[in-house]
Amino acid sequence: MVRESDGRPQEQDELRRKAPRRGGLREEGRLDDRLAEQEEFSRRTLAAADFPVYGVEGADPDGDALAAFETANGELRWVEVRSGDWTSPAGPYITVRTYRPGTEYQDPLPELEDVVEDERDRVYEQLGIDEGDCPGRVRALREWITVDGEPRAVEVHEDRRALWAGPDATASGSGPVWAGRLWVDGLTVVVCGRGVPPGAVELARIGDFERYLLGRTDLLRRLAARRGRSIPVEERELTPAVGLEAHREVIHQTIAESAAMEAQVRAGRTPRLPRALRGETGLLRWEAAVRQQMRLASETREEAVAAVTTMVNHLNRLSRQTQWVVGTPEGAAAVEEVIRYTVFASEVASLPAQRAWEQLWRDRPGGSGWEEHRLGEQLWLSAWEQWRAARSGR
Repeated sequence: MVRESDGRPQEQDELRRKAPRRGGLREEGRLDDRLAEQEEFSRRTLAAADFPVYGVEGADPDGDALAAFETANGELRWVEVRSGDWTSPAGPYITVRTYRPGTEYQDPLPELEDVVEDERDRVYEQLGIDEGDCPGRVRALREWITVDGEPRAVEVHEDRRALWAGPDATASGSGPVWAGRLWVDGLTVVVCGRGVPPGAVELARIGDFERYLLGRTDLLRRLAARRGRSIPVEERELTPAVGLEAHREVIHQTIAESAAMEAQVRAGRTPRLPRALRGETGLLRWEAAVRQQMRLASETREEAVAAVTTMVNHLNRLSRQTQWVVGTPEGAAAVEEVIRYTVFASEVASLPAQRAWEQLWRDRPGGSGWEEHRLGEQLWLSAWEQWRAARSGR
């Protein structure tokens, strides 16, 4: 499967952190070459589209851009275009995604609540504004969007917080956000709007993609320029860590991230990292832990990254498999022993559990195939239970 996108983050199943890497291509000539290649690839792909693709009728052409598309087995599955001012949280800003007929029978289409959350993710990633989480399911049963001059009924999910508060809904000046799904001659079309009501949207079939392709290239160049102005985390001056505090902080953040995503799954929502836990804070904590690991354990950067990765995955997985890691004295003791073993290779009381995890981590499968290693996992968990029993004097 190939997906061209505007750089929105993708969540991963198993935590596999790595040290922050230098982003983007610094030399303008190389960036232009890369963007030209992407533009030509997109041009060829869209030229072969065998289903109509819709965009906003009468929008400012300067605000039009190809947002993303996806292909599977050589077949174009959907195309998304955007119109409006992407730099303004107040809008007006609209995205339109057109699905190939029958796509909904191959894979479930995204819930409208998730489409709104994707838009909030975009604003957070591209503008640095956290608008908070989307509320629960709120559907307006009768809304209309004009398509090729004719009104079409559309099912809409609205962020009613913004609608109640008016066009300047939050301190950031964000406009109301909504997402709607409609059907046009066998096609499924999903529209997301910011700062403009559904009734004011007019869609029409796109006859020429050229301005959308050029708009995408301009958008990517501007995003690259913004990112290029930031100093990579590994090159920044950081306040020196005290003792093992950096290790503790990165562990606590990792466990909080995992718990937040699991809570979303239990609530029936698509798991995604809460925006409050994203951003540079986590990267800076990670970098501080790696530097402290290098200093205290006399390791190279590569060795320190591997050690911290193993450590955070150990405690993250333990917190998911047990009920005692978070908020208990024995959980705090386990954290301290894992850290001391990671940094100093100490002969901690939980040494059998540490070694069992090392073996489990070395033999870990790719993707979500941990079930195949259930025996090794049970040995590891059993070692921790024996440690707990010894601590309590049982």
